[in-house]
This record gives sequence, C-alpha cells and structure tokens, in this order.
Amino acid sequence: MSNAVEQAKHFLQEERAFRLGELLTESFHPKTMDLSQVAGRDLRGAIGMLKSVDEEISPAMKKVFNSDVFGELVAAFLRAMEARKRIYFTGCGATGRLSILLEAAWRRFWRENPGISAKMPEMEDRVISVMAGGDFALIKSVEGFEDFPDFGRYQLRKAGVGAGDVVAAITEGGETPFVIGTAWEGLDTGAEVFFVYNNPTETLRKHVVRSREVIDEPGIKKLDLTTGPMAITGSTRMQATTAELLVVAAALETALVRFGTEHFSRSDLAGLDMEQRDGVDYHKIFERLVSEIYSAAGVESIVSATEFEEEIYRAGGLVTYMTDWALLDVLTDTTERSPTFMLPPFRRNDDRVSACSWAFVKDPLRTTEHAWREMLQREPRGLAWGAEVYAELSAPGELRRNPPRLDNSEIYKFEIGNEADSSRTDAADSALVLIDVAGRTSDVEREAVQQYGSEYARTACMAFGPTGEERDGQVFRFGCQLPGSALALWRHIAVKLVLNTISTATMVRMDRVIGNAMVWLSPSNKKLIDRGSRLISQQTGCSYEDACIELYTAIEQVQALQRRNEEAPSPVAMAIERIKEK
Repeated sequence: MSNAVEQAKHFLQEERAFRLGELLTESFHPKTMDLSQVAGRDLRGAIGMLKSVDEEISPAMKKVFNSDVFGELVAAFLRAMEARKRIYFTGCGATGRLSILLEAAWRRFWRENPGISAKMPEMEDRVISVMAGGDFALIKSVEGFEDFPDFGRYQLRKAGVGAGDVVAAITEGGETPFVIGTAWEGLDTGAEVFFVYNNPTETLRKHVVRSREVIDEPGIKKLDLTTGPMAITGSTRMQATTAELLVVAAALETALVRFGTEHFSRSDLAGLDMEQRDGVDYHKIFERLVSEIYSAAGVESIVSATEFEEEIYRAGGLVTYMTDWALLDVLTDTTERSPTFMLPPFRRNDDRVSACSWAFVKDPLRTTEHAWREMLQREPRGLAWGAEVYAELSAPGELRRNPPRLDNSEIYKFEIGNEADSSRTDAADSALVLIDVAGRTSDVEREAVQQYGSEYARTACMAFGPTGEERDGQVFRFGCQLPGSALALWRHIAVKLVLNTISTATMVRMDRVIGNAMVWLSPSNKKLIDRGSRLISQQTGCSYEDACIELYTAIEQVQALQRRNEEAPSPVAMAIERIKEK
C-alpha cells in the first residue's frame, strides 16, 4: 500500500470530525452554480452573479444588529475599555487577517489623534490580535496550525489574556479547532468570551461535536452571522468575512465612540470621526455602500479591472499594487489568492527560484521593515517556537522535527517596502496599480509612484471615494460615499468588496473555478482535504472515499514536482482530470 493511500485511509478512519459537507458555508450557492460558464461569455453577467450574493449580507446582518447579543458585545467592549482591560480578537486564515486588521484600525485611531491619546496613552495597547501561526500567516498560512485547539490556547495564553478581558473568537465555519481553543482558554482565564461564526447554530450543533460543546457552554456568548453559502463554494474570505468585519468592527467602534464621549471634552474630540451610531445606522450605510459599489458605473470599473488583470496574467505578467494607507487591506486580498486558487505565494527576498506571486503589494514610502511596522501599527509578532514548544503541545512529529521559521526575521524577508524588485518589473508583462482610498494619496506618494511607475510596462489607479483627481493612464473609479468612521470601517469594507470581486472574477476567467467550485485550491489542512475530496466526488461522481484516495495520491505527486521547483497543478484539479480519463 502506497504512503498516499495509507494517509487517505487514516484521514477517512480517524478524521471524521473534519467532514463538514453539511455546513452552509461549504455548500454550493444556487445563484452561482454556472458562474464559470457565464464568465466565459458574459463577464458583466458573472459580476452580477457575485453582486447578488454580496447583496444577501445586508438583510442577514440587519437581524444581527437588532439582536441582544450584538448589544452585549458592545457593552463587553465598553466595560473592558473602562476597566483598562484588553480586547482580544482571534482567528485563523481570513479571520486571523481580520483580527489583525481590527487591531491595526484601533491603533491607527489613537496614533492619528495625539491630543486624546496623550491623555490616555495606555489605550493604544488595549486591542490585541491572535492569528494562527502569528503575523507570518498574514503572508502564508502555516500548514496544520488551525487543526489544533492547544495551539490556539497557547498563543492566546502567551498574549497575556486574563480575567476581565474580552475574547472575540472568530471562525467563519464555526468549527476551526485553533479558534475554539482560544475560546476555551479565554473562558478558563476569566475573560468574557464571544464565539462568532457564519453557520446556523443548530446545524453546527448537529454535525460538529467541538462546535456543539462551545455553543452549549453557557459561559460563552454566541454571535451567529449566517449569510448563506459563499459565491465560490467554501470561499469564506468573501461574504462570511465581510459580515464579520462589518459586525465586529461596528461593535468595537460603537464602544469606542461611547468611551470617547464619556471621557473627553467636546474640544478634545473636535474634528474627529466620532459620530454615534446604532445598529440600524450601520446596516443602512452598508446597504448603501454595496449598492454604490455595484452601481452601473461600479460594475463597469470592476469589469475593466478584471479584464486588465486577466490580460496581464495570460501574457505571463505580474501585477504590483502600490499603496500606503490600504496596505493591509490589499495585502490580505493578494495573500488569500494563493491558497484559494493555488497561485504562487509571496516570495522571500532570498528566494530566486520559486515562481513570483501573480499579485503583490508595496509601500512606496518606506523600506520593508518600516512598511511592516506602519501597516500593523506596531512591531510584527512572529512566532519563535522551538521543538520543545511543539512537543509540549503534542504536535505531529513533522512539526517537532522541523519547526517552521515564523519569527520576525522571516517576516521581513517579504519585501513589501519600496525596494526595487526586478523580478516583478522584468516579467513578460507588468503593471503598477495605485490604490487611492478617499483621496488619502499624498504628494510624496504620488511622486514615488511616478518614480517607480516608469519601471513597469503599464500603470493604473484604483480610486475609492465620491470624487477624485484626474489622472494619467487607466483609472478604475468607485464613486462610493465613505462616511466618517473612527475605525475607517467603510473604507476597509469598500476595498475588501471590490478586491474580492475583482480577484475572484479574474480567477474564474483564468479557469481556476469550475461552475462555482474552486477546484484549484491548496489542501493544506484537514478542512481543505475534506473540501477537496467533496469537490472531486461532486465533479466526477465517484465516492467520497475514492475521491480522498485520489486526492492524497495527487498531493504526493504535486509535492514531488514542487521539490524539483517545477510548475505544479492543483491536486484537486489533477485528481479530477485523472478520474475522468479512466
């Protein structure tokens, strides 16, 4: 029996807890079943299909904003602020990046308002993010981390969680072991814990034991943000994470505004974006924002940007985004394209062999180390775990024998700063795309873009906001209103919605999706092994068990190609093709 078959049989026999096909977030959305077929002949029609699923977020979140538990989340955040306790956001993958974004937005508020932060300097450090794998996982998911609750417990414990703190444990599916571990750790230390997820509560209780245990625990408050299936099956970086960003950030911002108005004078707050809003207000603004982004003009901009990127990629070219304020937002979208569509991940500066990522992002104003600090609004938090830590956590043998390098020195090898990078400019085709949000692009930034732009074959701009200056070159304009917000929430959501749609539509056009199934995914954890097996079974008609064996066989073959630095297809796509040829 081959090693691949042995691994498959072990998964089938021992990992039944990761069979998640009954969850709504893993289901096929009926509105996008023939997305890839439509995109091939009618890109505008395909964008309309993606729009129709994004529009489902608003009515679902209206109920959440009117719920008691949303008010309880606001009240818990406010209590923590009053007592100078800490608020922890924990997550894995997309929700981990969301957690880091929430912390950065909080820190930016205090840093950009020195008048009030000088009176309460301790407040900047009151929000902490805990992502599976640490900040390194912003760039590339750390294989296996999300599968172990003890890893979540350990990371949160090392982050200093204690009695009176608040822990918002965020998991799109509601079943991620790492995030569940942080919820239990928070409860054990006396923190107030909220479990935030995007599947119907009763569905989770019925089908996932580890989720049922958390849901049935009376000491943990539950926030169900179900919106329905994703536009791309299982791609929770889209609607699920958008809903989480909207609701959790709204709760944090509401508490922050109440705290500010109670502790600072009117003169202290003059000129700050501290408008008091309730859940109804947040719902209405979000609904309007989605409508404006998907207006006739907005759809045309999405279509143009998609065609722009597709043309470059088909020519073997690369896209480099350039931005200051929106660096974390853009990095998140570009990072997530790799596992979702099995594109080359970001490449370290000491690696001249691996393929370059199709899309990348750079800060035109700062060197890499300064860019990382500015983006996070703090020093990166890499993990420096040795073999002894993995042994303490009963990690699999491979992690104990070969602990991954996840510390800051490794993070800084990803050059998101303004250093020259000939690997991107010397590609068969290359584009520099400036991201301008609400006219925040400074004169210095414009000069830097002009300086670097000459090295690229093409330049373009993606502009967000109701007005914008005239620019040379191609401009993709999104004339949406971006109301004032202490945490700049509407700017973050606008960038997320647009980039998620453009990157998804582009990959659909590049044949990385069949129907609405992302068959070009990287099965790097147990949940994705399950998803890949289900996709193979659905596309070929074979049994789940046979699909799993074929997937592990394909993974083994792909890994052999990667060791030789050869171009490797998706194991899922390879398995589907092999079964169809039999």
